[in-house]
Amino acid sequence: METVISFIIIFGVLVFVHEWGHLIFAKRAGILCREFAIGFGPKVFSFKKNETVYTIRLLPIGGFVRMAGEDPEMIDVKAGYHVGLLFNEQGEVNKVVINNKDKYPDAKIIEVEHADLEHEMIIKGYELSDEETLTLYKVSDESYFIVDGQEVQIAPYKRQFASKTLWQRTMAIFAGPMMNFVLAFIIFAFLGIVHGYPVNEAKLGDLTPDGPALAAGFQKDDTVIAINDTTVSTWEEIVAIIQASPSEELLFHIERNGQSMNIPVTPKADEVDGETRGIIGVYMPMEKSIVTAIPRAGVETYTWTKEIIIGVGKLVTGQFSIDMLSGPVGIYKSTEVVAESGIFLLMRWAAVLSINLGIINLLPIPALDGGRLMFFAVEAVRGKPIDRHKEGLVHLIGFALLMLLMLVVTWNDIQRFFL
Repeated sequence: METVISFIIIFGVLVFVHEWGHLIFAKRAGILCREFAIGFGPKVFSFKKNETVYTIRLLPIGGFVRMAGEDPEMIDVKAGYHVGLLFNEQGEVNKVVINNKDKYPDAKIIEVEHADLEHEMIIKGYELSDEETLTLYKVSDESYFIVDGQEVQIAPYKRQFASKTLWQRTMAIFAGPMMNFVLAFIIFAFLGIVHGYPVNEAKLGDLTPDGPALAAGFQKDDTVIAINDTTVSTWEEIVAIIQASPSEELLFHIERNGQSMNIPVTPKADEVDGETRGIIGVYMPMEKSIVTAIPRAGVETYTWTKEIIIGVGKLVTGQFSIDMLSGPVGIYKSTEVVAESGIFLLMRWAAVLSINLGIINLLPIPALDGGRLMFFAVEAVRGKPIDRHKEGLVHLIGFALLMLLMLVVTWNDIQRFFL
């Protein structure tokens, strides 16, 4: 049960942060965001705040932000339609009733002659009681269709994705992966402040409850001056002497709170890869400092980013096979193993997954953020966007292939872990 909860939290946070990046930068650009979704498939839970419906969907395989203009508008008012018009205090149309007009007795019913609800924001039509007089109605920029009693906000072209500058559109798409890297950096920094980063000093870190060190009387933060008259100045030197001395008594000369003392301890013999080594049950010392944590978080984010990119490169060049990929099932099983090692390691795992999600989404594959950015790069070079229908078809095919890949990877995971 703990694994299920851990997986749901990690998945939810990573997808939420990714989609939140899209949402924030899209809203800053003035784009109407109709839906913010975690997951795909049927809705499990939803609520609306301001212009956006926030939903949790059944299938935990990603998320999306539905921006106005990215897909064809669901409702198109054409000549010959009978619609009801409701007006605001300024005399502009603020609601267009598409059906069940009898439920809105205050609505003015007209037969549409012409409607432009993207650029001009007007409707021309004849009242049913006066079919001779053509009237032009100004539609408010903040107006709604009413369909089956539900309100759907009308998106003027200036609120649509395609109306924004290339830079605004690029940032709205790039912000998702970017926020995954930001999340990883924040997690690494938090771990550095709360848990600390290992330092190569001749000091003792945490002691295991059943180790020889605790039984001998050692304490955390003891500074080791020498072992058997051999002066040491780093953690690596301490480890080397202990590992080379299984079942042999060692005399530690230490300093504790300004006082010097000698403590004997006999390392326990431990078998590692067919080799007997000594251990005393002490962890590497950790340093907890904001000054240290922030730059170390940057270095760790960079290091993991580089390693994952190298791994993706090997996959592309055929050095890794598709059987080595993991989908949701594989990530769940890995999370199960990591969760057994404690909350700090689980958080570090979440940071690595966040970087991985950011990198994968930046690959120039249709339907991924990187694929969209690739089209923007082409637009920047040629000076005009690629036809929306052609681009949409490419992304649709890419999405179908990604779903197929997801099925193959998931089946491989099931065979590997359960069959």
